[in-house]
Amino acid sequence: MGETAYINGKVLAGKRFRDDLTVITEDGRIKRVQSASREPDTHARVVDLAGDYLVPGFIDTQVNGGGGVLFNDQPTVEGIRTIAEAHRPFGTTGLLPTLISDELDVIRQALAAVEEAIDRRVPGVLGIHIEGPFLNQERRGVHAPGKLRPLTREIVDGLSPLPNGCTVLTIAPETVEPELISELTRKGFIVSCGHSNANQMQVKEALEHGMRGFTHLFNAMSQLTAREPGVVGQALADPDSWCGIIVDGHHVSPVSLDIAWCCEGADRLMLVTDAMPPVGSPRKEFILLGNRVTTQDGVCLDQNGTLAGTALDMASAVRNMARLTRCTFADACIMASSTPAAFLGVADQRGSIRAGQHADFVILDHDYQARSTIIGGQAEQE
Repeated sequence: MGETAYINGKVLAGKRFRDDLTVITEDGRIKRVQSASREPDTHARVVDLAGDYLVPGFIDTQVNGGGGVLFNDQPTVEGIRTIAEAHRPFGTTGLLPTLISDELDVIRQALAAVEEAIDRRVPGVLGIHIEGPFLNQERRGVHAPGKLRPLTREIVDGLSPLPNGCTVLTIAPETVEPELISELTRKGFIVSCGHSNANQMQVKEALEHGMRGFTHLFNAMSQLTAREPGVVGQALADPDSWCGIIVDGHHVSPVSLDIAWCCEGADRLMLVTDAMPPVGSPRKEFILLGNRVTTQDGVCLDQNGTLAGTALDMASAVRNMARLTRCTFADACIMASSTPAAFLGVADQRGSIRAGQHADFVILDHDYQARSTIIGGQAEQE
């Protein structure tokens, strides 16, 4: 693959947009970022952005489904491929297929499928997110109560993270011995707190033992109160962890979004979709572990009216964040790219526009709509 030069665009360089840069890629990587006054090499293929935005590709750490597929129902390479292809038109260049609480055999099958998808270089697959079953019954949301179980030493000894990808594991820390959290992190798991009724001290202790993130902040967790900060309070107070947040206009109020952004900043607050099968599909109804879920006005609800994931895509999450809070569009893009890359520990390879990074971009028009998604230097149609 020869050189490609992206010219005449607004490039997200660091924390701000610049219109005086040209981005040169070669062999799936960013070769250099140079002054726009410097002409590209004569042999380079030129992509004229015509004033559009060039931002790092979006990285989504919580994707339950897409393209009509639920990962729990199809923990296979083809199921994963369908999900990734459904999210790509919305700027997602990297994602973690997310398994909702299920049997241990299904978890092992999902791990093997994602490992194979990575080995086969399915575009956009960076790892897996195992959301449960080691959760608190009181905060289970739509997770099936019969699937939840305690995390034991035997289970920890029998589980291994992906050898060539990121493995996020969401747990309720109050249900797990802190030493087991340490063991999980030593093995290479990225441990996140979610579906938890922990008090502040239990969360703090889990952080001290290696937990590094919070799954869909505000949702399915103990709240901040005057005398007990809960999961939310400790999450907002901790300077070293990352918080995923669903910005669909339904899961979290704009005021709470703004508070989270003010506390965490763009470097620690990351956008997630928690997406379900309707994304990238005309399908409006699906079965979630025996529970019928319908989608109305972009909201996924089960038969009891409980929120059950979203029909949200990452480009919409970015637009919503910029519209509903005081953050800038650049901040919103950072929360969808470099911040999740840092959470996953892959910021040296992905999430920003600088020499040496993977050539993963999304081109957005003046209305912040995704116009083209490039993964490893390749656009969808190429």
